[in-house]
Amino acid sequence: MSVLIVGITVFVLASFVGFEVISKVPPTLHTPLMSGANAISGITVIAAVTAAGLGSTAVVEVLGFLAVATATVNVVGGFLVTDRMLQMFRRPGARDPGKETSPK
Repeated sequence: MSVLIVGITVFVLASFVGFEVISKVPPTLHTPLMSGANAISGITVIAAVTAAGLGSTAVVEVLGFLAVATATVNVVGGFLVTDRMLQMFRRPGARDPGKETSPK
């Protein structure tokens, strides 16, 4: 069997399994689980950098660059969503430790 056919088969099966797993997660748990998965998604960035660095042709280097960009957007976006989720649980009068207060 061709390597390409095996790769496509694994991709399609993984897509179906991923969709089924995510669709069974209740909405209240989805964001906390995804924020935990962002740390694991950092591995994707490392793999994408490796693929881009080991590219032997221009096409492989371009695809590696696109993989790095996409994986980085995924990780950063996930952490931004997590930060926004955590802001919902702060008290209205509580001081935000991430922001500087300027004297008036």
